[in-house]
Amino acid sequence: MAPPSLRSASFCSILLNVEHMQKLNVGVLFGGKSAEHEVSLQSALNVFDAIDRNKYNPILIGIDKTGKWRSSQDAAGVSCGDFVLNTDNPKRIALNTKSAEAALLPGSCGELIYADSITLQEKKKSTRIDVIFPILHGPSGEDGTVQGLLKLAGVPFVGAGALGSAVGMDKDVMKRLLRDAGLPIGAFISLQSHERVPDYKSVVSRLGEPVFVKPANMGSSVGVNKAHNEAEYRRAVREAFEYDTKIIIEECIAGREIECSVLGNETVAASVPGEVISSREFYSYSAKYLDENGARLEIPANLPPETVALIQDLAIKTFKTLSGEGLSRIDFFLRPDNSPIINEINTMPGFTKISMYPKLWEASGVSYSELIDRLIELAIRRFEKEKRLKTSYFDA
Repeated sequence: MAPPSLRSASFCSILLNVEHMQKLNVGVLFGGKSAEHEVSLQSALNVFDAIDRNKYNPILIGIDKTGKWRSSQDAAGVSCGDFVLNTDNPKRIALNTKSAEAALLPGSCGELIYADSITLQEKKKSTRIDVIFPILHGPSGEDGTVQGLLKLAGVPFVGAGALGSAVGMDKDVMKRLLRDAGLPIGAFISLQSHERVPDYKSVVSRLGEPVFVKPANMGSSVGVNKAHNEAEYRRAVREAFEYDTKIIIEECIAGREIECSVLGNETVAASVPGEVISSREFYSYSAKYLDENGARLEIPANLPPETVALIQDLAIKTFKTLSGEGLSRIDFFLRPDNSPIINEINTMPGFTKISMYPKLWEASGVSYSELIDRLIELAIRRFEKEKRLKTSYFDA
């Protein structure tokens, strides 16, 4: 399925400004108080390296593990240097917490305020941010919290809004919505921390054996375990509750792992599907981000044309059902009879060098740099559309 034209008259005027006057300042927002902090750092650096410097001036904005925002440059545009440490080691990669603090204030229309100028009561120092690329994974980043802040700040941002981000992050809510829309999902049980943990036999009678246990609001396979017996089940439940107050227990679906990338707002395109062939029992965090030999990606996946079309159609339907915008990656299990089961949506998929989302679009004819360009276009188009909405019932 070929990607649609994503340009609009409003964005063309902005593009004219970029080409003939000045570049857009793109805030690459990353890090966060999440177990996926390090993954976010890797993704952000890849986007920072690939973004078109002829059109955009990227500014790294890191959120450290305490929740403080930090900028890679000061108000004069001078780079802080060494903003991200240990970039060659995915286990030790870290945000330099000695960098200057900054804040994006509600109603500021994208003004990044530098904390030192506020503390010293000097003339306020700030940098104008034209659009934010929030490469945040997991809680307090991919779950609608930051998206709500960015909307309050009045700045365009890439990806789903607060609602789409929230329902995409919560696997329990996500699966309920997909089920109510008549889309194919696997059987599951949701469980909150104050509830009694069901015994293993009753779970197996409903879901079969083995089962997967996952935090409801976490991605990148963090806290995910496959349980083959009662002892493993109990350990898996305990670990999942370390990351979230709600967990889900899922049936184990035997089949191939197929992923499909989508791109768009009102008009949505699907990439060619790809297959994850894991060398481990399942596609774990280590296999995704730490072990280059943890999995093999087959792009495009070796599938019959009718199965490709079905997966692309289901990916777009999933995206629309869950209020997706901008981008998402939809993950499937493909049973031996070639019937797909929707596993989950990722509203801000990884952008690391070995991530599936950009690789699938590259195989579909959209380069990494062009993909970033289109996502920024989509963010600005949505922002311009929402600006036209009335904010008062009474005429001025």
